[in-house]
Amino acid sequence: MLLQTVRAPVLHTVSIAGLRPTQMTIGRREVERRANELETMARDERRRYLADHAVPVVKGPKGRLYAIDRHHLLAALLLSGAEKVAVKAVLDFRDIDSGTFFEVMDDLGLVHPFDDEGRRREYDDLPLRIDDMADDPFRSLAGALRRGGGYSKDRTPFSEFLWADFLRRRIARTRVETQFETTLAPALELASRGEARELPGWHANGGVSIASVPSAPTPA
Repeated sequence: MLLQTVRAPVLHTVSIAGLRPTQMTIGRREVERRANELETMARDERRRYLADHAVPVVKGPKGRLYAIDRHHLLAALLLSGAEKVAVKAVLDFRDIDSGTFFEVMDDLGLVHPFDDEGRRREYDDLPLRIDDMADDPFRSLAGALRRGGGYSKDRTPFSEFLWADFLRRRIARTRVETQFETTLAPALELASRGEARELPGWHANGGVSIASVPSAPTPA
């Protein structure tokens, strides 16, 4: 079986509604934040930004396009009323049968079939549309943690979800859902601990003074 890469990706504009996601969840707060940023951009600035952030896709069976990154940007574009986006095909797997397509994608780290509680699900449970992805509040917290200096941006696939899973085991979900602003300090303290050392982008102390933040609560 020949798996083809696209050596020189060419940008194409496609319908966001026609793209298939490769993950089950997003952080709704992250989406809303990005949508607000997009709406405050001048037209030319937004055009340049979107050209620089073309969505990488894989060509799959039956010619379907699977987004393998920038899911939050796609959801933010939909929220702001956009219908189309620039994409670049980076892999061509149209010759793989549907039964093994996701197995190949999984082996390459290009699919994340985990739900909003961090549980692995079947490939058939992956949503068919960008706007069908569920909200994972810990993914939003992981994004806020990175922006707050808790860890560095990393090229590890789905690195923010690894941090989200780390946090969900240590902070009560109800607190993240109802008192989001109060959870960044304990998240920063958790990120500074040695137990987070193996997570992508970890750095000692998480960029904060441990003494300056309260201890994290015991998960409910």
